[in-house]
Amino acid sequence: MSASFETWRERFERLRANKIFELTVIAIIVLSALLIGARTYEEITHFQQWLRVLDVAVTVFFLVEILIRMAAERRLLDFFKKGWNVFDFLIVTASLIPMDDSEMVLLARLLRIFRVLRLVSMIPELRMLMAALFKSIPRMGYVALLMFIIFYIYAAIGSFLFHDVDERLWGNISLAMLTLFQVATFESWATAVLYPTMEHYPYAWIFFLTFIFLNAFIFLNMMIGIVLDVMQKESIQIELESGEGEAAELHGLRDDVRQLRDQLSRMETLLEQNRAGGVDKAGQG
Repeated sequence: MSASFETWRERFERLRANKIFELTVIAIIVLSALLIGARTYEEITHFQQWLRVLDVAVTVFFLVEILIRMAAERRLLDFFKKGWNVFDFLIVTASLIPMDDSEMVLLARLLRIFRVLRLVSMIPELRMLMAALFKSIPRMGYVALLMFIIFYIYAAIGSFLFHDVDERLWGNISLAMLTLFQVATFESWATAVLYPTMEHYPYAWIFFLTFIFLNAFIFLNMMIGIVLDVMQKESIQIELESGEGEAAELHGLRDDVRQLRDQLSRMETLLEQNRAGGVDKAGQG
């Protein structure tokens, strides 16, 4: 029974590592995303039955796929030691909620939307990007805090200087911060904010240009630099891990070759002993 189970486990492991199987899973994830988008069109109401059948088929495929990946592990707990496996398991489990129940149909549809995120767990490059994003958040938090301080200072100055220009833009510090956010995003900031202010205060451009210089050119580039630095470290870490895996594989192959040599030397020793014994018997005869 144990040998049979190990045979099936090895088959599942080969299937899990098969590139065609991985591409099929990615294609089904994309199909699932298309089905979710198709449900937002009213013209698709005539095909609701077919869409429901396809949704069930996709759900069953994801269930079978996650079971294959779990069965490919030597121990079931090893599957749940990886965060992305836990993520996939939760997404697939949540997709099992039926959509026929009127009270749960909205929740079921919302949970099915998250199946698109499984593309992240299936594609290593996307996993690296997500890991870099999460690891860069603490460092970006300090830059965001500094940006908030600059926003607050400029908003306070703007509300004091320009409140008589437009109360909707500079009436208080909260409105002033929203106005500065519009300026920082370059969303119609010149015609809606800069030019009306310069009609009353011709030198107001100094206020806006210094603010844009600090936020758009300094702080934004600092954010980009942090993300690039973390991505570079993640790429190096992945290369080191792959190198360690290859080194471990080579080490295992060397051990196998060493064992084969030992066995061959033992067989040669036994053959020599048998030959010597045969010669002694012939001499005695």
